[in-house]
Amino acid sequence: MTRAFRPIALPVWLSALLVAGACATAPPPVVAPGAPRYPDYVFPGVGGDFTDTDTLARHDQAWQALQAGDFRTAERGFAEILRRVPGFYPAETGLGYADVAREAYDDALARFDAVLAAAPGYAPALAGRGEALLAADRVEDALAAFEAALEADASLAGVSRRVEVLRFRTLEGVVARARQAAEEGRLDDAGEIYRRAITTSPDSPFLRRELADVERARGRLDVALAEALRAVELDPADARSLVTLAEIQVARGAYDDALASLGKAAEIDPGPAIEQRVRQVREMATLARRPAEYRGIPRAPAVTRGGLAALIGIELEPLVRRGPRREGVFITDTRSHWAAAWILEVARAGVMEVYPNYTFQPSATVDRGELAAVASRLLAIIARDNPSAAETWRSASYKFTDLVPGHLSYPAAALAVRAGVMPVLEDQTFQLTKVVTGAEAVAAIDRLRQLAGITAR
Repeated sequence: MTRAFRPIALPVWLSALLVAGACATAPPPVVAPGAPRYPDYVFPGVGGDFTDTDTLARHDQAWQALQAGDFRTAERGFAEILRRVPGFYPAETGLGYADVAREAYDDALARFDAVLAAAPGYAPALAGRGEALLAADRVEDALAAFEAALEADASLAGVSRRVEVLRFRTLEGVVARARQAAEEGRLDDAGEIYRRAITTSPDSPFLRRELADVERARGRLDVALAEALRAVELDPADARSLVTLAEIQVARGAYDDALASLGKAAEIDPGPAIEQRVRQVREMATLARRPAEYRGIPRAPAVTRGGLAALIGIELEPLVRRGPRREGVFITDTRSHWAAAWILEVARAGVMEVYPNYTFQPSATVDRGELAAVASRLLAIIARDNPSAAETWRSASYKFTDLVPGHLSYPAAALAVRAGVMPVLEDQTFQLTKVVTGAEAVAAIDRLRQLAGITAR
């Protein structure tokens, strides 16, 4: 049943206390034997200038009754004080706590609000309001009330603990909602949830890191970078924030910065995952320094002779250097080509041929017959360095349905297939004239690199 109460009208004598003691809270009275029923309730004390000992004694007795669970006696005691001393807001606050104890949360909030209208910085009423809101499952509002109480009186250790717990609970809820939004593709909603949370907890590196991930997914890399940098600034020892920062730097193409961030993360939390990512970023950094034409090879519908020469010259450089050297190689059509340096190297090693008219024709497409011939020359260099491992290649044979053993290209094709450098195609065909895609060329060079024992670059 909702009980009516009157708004507080402060008498002159009590108004004067607001300046000196509205935020002050006296130590709670000694409670009767037995553990207090409500140890988290903040005793509604009075500033030291109030000296009416009879009122103070009655107030203490009413509070003891509340802590003993005797609501009727407590409410009678606080009401009697208000009859004798109208506007005695500590007693009104006590009645608010009694309402919370008996689960009359609306009544409690009304009482606390009336007290706070008269004494805005009265910490016990602020804390009581937090108790009522928390009991009503209004967690975020309760947290705000407890924070206000703590701001009014930083000595309230119990309230400080409440704030810490509620912040964690609130954070859990926020993160759960934001992550669900992100998983459902509602990245704008996820970002807004995190931003609202950061408004109340601006120094949370965790929230900053989570928001940075969302902004990276949204493609807002500058915003993501700023949030990740702030997360690292707030907690330099958080390896996860450093990894998040590194991923954003990778997305921006700042590979050196990303490697520096990953290095710091590895110092804090070493492990295989970070080590693997360091290797990947190093490869990405190396690739980023290559010409754009080279970076486009894996997606090319057809690999050119110049592109194949670059793949070999870069990925199989140690193998090319171990090959025979031809002096006096002269090429007339590659001077301005982006792969000119690598073309010259593979030509001098005899891996790829220069045409009789001294042209290389770097823009010409490579077919499977030519790739097999190139692969056989590279396999010969590998076999020279490791004869035992190459025994199966030397006796290579394969029954193709479109290529007989007597054909000039048969030995190279059979060798490439037996060594696993090139696959046989449908119906056991080899298809010498089929154009090689960029992805197929990359796969063949990668297999040769493995056979040669060369670490990926």
